[in-house]
This record gives sequence, C-alpha cells and structure tokens, in this order.
Amino acid sequence: MHIFRFHPVFLQDRLTLVLALATLIAAFGSSFQYGYNVAAINSPSQLMKEFYNETYYDRKTYYLTDFNLTLLWSLSVSMFPFGGLIGSLMVGFLVNKFGRKGTLLLNNFFSIVPAVLMGSSEAARSFEMIIVARLLVGICAGLSSNVVPMYLGELAPKNLRGALGVVPQLFITVGILTAQILGLRSVLANQKGWPILLGVTGIPAALQLLLLPFFPESPRYLLVQKKNQAAARKALRRVRGWDYVEDEMEEIQLEAEAEKAAGFISVVKLFRIRSLRWQLISIIVLMGGQQLSGVNAIYYYADEIYEKAGVSKDNVQYATAGTGAVNMAITILAVFVVELLGRRILLLLGFSICFCACCVLTVALVLQTTVSWMPYLSIVCVLTYVIGHALGPSPIPALIITEIFLQSSRSSAFMVGGSVHWLCNFAVGLLFPFIQGGLGPYSFVIFAGVCFLTATFVFLVVPETKSKTFMEINLAFAKMNNVSEVYPEQEELREFPEERKKLPEEMELPEETELPGERKELPDKLRSVSEELQAVSEGLRELPEKLKSVSEELKAVSEALQAVAEELPEEPKQLPPSTVRL
Repeated sequence: MHIFRFHPVFLQDRLTLVLALATLIAAFGSSFQYGYNVAAINSPSQLMKEFYNETYYDRKTYYLTDFNLTLLWSLSVSMFPFGGLIGSLMVGFLVNKFGRKGTLLLNNFFSIVPAVLMGSSEAARSFEMIIVARLLVGICAGLSSNVVPMYLGELAPKNLRGALGVVPQLFITVGILTAQILGLRSVLANQKGWPILLGVTGIPAALQLLLLPFFPESPRYLLVQKKNQAAARKALRRVRGWDYVEDEMEEIQLEAEAEKAAGFISVVKLFRIRSLRWQLISIIVLMGGQQLSGVNAIYYYADEIYEKAGVSKDNVQYATAGTGAVNMAITILAVFVVELLGRRILLLLGFSICFCACCVLTVALVLQTTVSWMPYLSIVCVLTYVIGHALGPSPIPALIITEIFLQSSRSSAFMVGGSVHWLCNFAVGLLFPFIQGGLGPYSFVIFAGVCFLTATFVFLVVPETKSKTFMEINLAFAKMNNVSEVYPEQEELREFPEERKKLPEEMELPEETELPGERKELPDKLRSVSEELQAVSEGLRELPEKLKSVSEELKAVSEALQAVAEELPEEPKQLPPSTVRL
C-alpha cells in the first residue's frame, strides 16, 4: 500500500505562539532598554546638572565651574555610546560561549545593576553612580543591539526573518517614546521623579530574566556550534509548532558543513578572507551610513526647529514626543512591508527620502528668518526624515548582518558592525556641536552626502535577501567575491581539480607486466595497491562535494583489484597482456 506523507510547509513557516512570545520577550527585555536609555536622560538634564552642582557643593562647600559641570555632564552622556562599543566587542565571545539566549540572560546584569545605581544616586548623593551606571547600561545596549537581531534571525523561518528582524528596532522606538512620555515634566521629569525615570530601565530586564528561560535557544547555535542534533531538533519543533522539521534541519546541516570547513572566523580573520570581502564592506557601509546620516543631529535640532516654528518652550516636549510616535508608527509599518517589498528597496527608499529631507531642510533653515512659512517647512522636513530613516536605515542594517553571514562568521560580523555603529554614534555626538557651530544649517549638506553615497552603494552592491536561505545568499556573494564556493577556508582547493586531471595518466600500468617467480608476490603487491587506493579513497571523502565522484571511482578500482588478487590461480606465471587504467 502506498503511503502519502504530507509535509505541511506552510504550517512550519507560520508565526507560532512560541516564536511570537520569544520575539516579544527578547526585544522588550533588551532592545526596549536601548531606546529608553537613549532618550531618558534628555528631559531631566537640567535637574540632573543641578544635582551634580549641589552634591559637589555639599562635599567642597563651593560649586562647580561651568567648564567642570559641562565636562561632568558630557561624561555622563558619552559613557552610554562608549559602553555600547565595549558591549559590541564582547558579543563574539559571549554568544559563542553562552549562546544567544544565554547572552541575553547574562546581559540583564548590565541593566538591573545600573537601574539600582541610577535610582538610588540622589539618596546616596553620588553623581559618580550615574556615570558608572551609564557605562554599564551602555554595555547592555551594545550587547542587545547585536544579540537580539542575531537570536531572532536564527529562530525565524526565512519567510518571516525580515519581519521579526525589524522587531528589535520597533522596540527601540517604543523605548524612546516611553522615555519621552515618562519624561514629561508633569510625569517624572521633576525634582522627585527623575531618579525613578532613570531606574525604570530595570523593569524590562527583570521580566526577561524571569520569562526567557522558558523559551528555546537558537537551533542553529545548538546544531552548528554545540553539535547537539537532538537539542536542535527539539528547539526547532517548539518554535515551528510541528514535528516534521527535517527539511530545515538539512538546510542548517549544510551551514554546519560550511562551519566545519571554515572553522570559527575571528574578526582579524574576517578582514583577511577573500570570500567575505563584500559582505564585510557592506556591513561597514550600512552601519556607518545609518549613524552618519544625521539621525541624531535631526533629533538634536528638532527642539530648536519647533521653537522657531512658534511652538512654545513648554509645548516643545509634546512635539518631541509626537516625533517619537511617528518614528514608532513607521517602524511598525516596516515590520509588515519588509517581506513584501524586500530589504534592498526599503534601504534605497529610506536613504533617498533622508537625502531629499536633508537638502530641503538646509534651504529651509537658511531662509527661515526671511520667509515666514519656512519654519513650517522645516517641521515637515524633520518628520519626513524620521519617516525615511524608520523605513530602512534604522531597522534593516542589523537584519542584513544576520542574513549575509554564516554561523562561523556571524558573531564576528556583529562585532564589526556594532563597533562601527557605536563609534559613529560617539563621533556624531562629540563632533556635531562643533560642526553646527562652524557650518550652522549647512551641516545637513554633509548628512545629505552620506545618505546619497550609502544609497548608491546599496544600489550597486547589496543584493536582495528576501525569502532566501543563508546558503543561497552566500552563494550570491561568492560570485561577487570571485570565489567558487562559500567555504572560505577551502579556497586553496580551487586549483585541486587541475591536479586531479593528471591522476589517471600517472596511474596507468604498462600493457605487459612480468610476474616474479614466487607464487604469492603478485597477490601481495595487488593487496598493497588496493590498501593504498583505499587510503586515498578515505582521504578524498573529506574533500568538497565535487570530488566525491573521484573517491567513488577509486574505491571501485580498489575493490576490483582485491577481487583479482583473491581469484588468481595457485601458480601464476605471467599476467595476460592488458592495460589497466583508472
């Protein structure tokens, strides 16, 4: 009786409850904190500076100078991106040692401890606690901004990888908006509430610490790096909600073979391997373009633009929160359209919108004192820029890193991408005030140029990765890198086929072969040849797939010679004339 086996592929690729909850808990517990801590310190800045001054006065009986106060405040702000850089440099070691889920759980330490420090800083009369806490929470942000996209990208089926890959950026915007709402002066941005505002960041971390252990580790990590096939299959079944996962296990196994061939690829090795050249250049350009395109400068300039457009100082905080709401809404839209339009289109569209917004904003800022309606055009430009950046430049680059690198190099790639992200973030925060002072409104010409160049690079280099497996994406890059395969460590074998062609001619035997007088000498020699060919056959098994046919042929010859040796007559005198060719 013929049994028809139904493979419900459409069920395997759906968004299951386990996958949805794992995504929400990972993003809320980590990415949310990144966004929250970016914005939480802005609203109570004046209150915190007063606390710094009063605390110093209590210790020394005199106040800080303006320079020293500015220096301390700058240190408090800059510790966050500096910690982010440190966190990015820790990614490779932690995700390979503790796994993706394990690293996220460990990362909660870098959120709960600083939450306690910042929340109790006023009671302890210590601004140093805030500075140390900002460094620790920066490490948390640096780790989460890299590990969450990696974890979700490896959990998701290929048809949902884009949508789930944008979720971390969505929760970053949710964190920013939450901080802006709680940072209203009528809520927590007041004398009694600002320590609570800073300490709220520990709540998502505590929830993640309690809930995430109930969800599976990345199946790719379990299979490719831990070599635990049973655990990987179990995790995959939980995430997919279906028992039949053999097709996906086979696809992961292909990646495992690439991992075995390549071994772990460190950051130094990543820069030296030819077959990963354009992938590496792509993430550097995308992460650099994301931060150098002026997104932080736009937010920095927004309050001034709103004031010049007639918004009162008391109401600017509401306009800023409205900008955050627009950012979140467009990021939600990106979650739904990323699998429809693709990554490449969203990057091109987003950077193009940002380019146009920066150009028009420059003109509007130059003319806003002479043309009455220009301030309103400036507001439109700010909102347009936020929309463009939320569509592509903000959410897509981290997703691209997950997709264009295999398991063996993915953690190192995130280290490079994260380092570029935080270095550029730090550079913009440090240099923009000087650029603004020197160029004024013309500073946005620089950001427009970055947006244009990044969009051009995407158009010329970055391929579409929508609905493709990791192996298919890397095969596309292999062509760009002028290598024949995706196994970086086996490039030297590309010359091997030419050598292999010589084997049959070198192994030819003469047409006539005289046998020695002793009756057992020929069988012994044939057995020796058979054993050597068997050894060669076993060795060839370790070579790439394209040499397997040679291995099988040599094994067949070996078995044939063994059979000849066993069937020889008792007293052979001479081998009949023949030619043996391999």
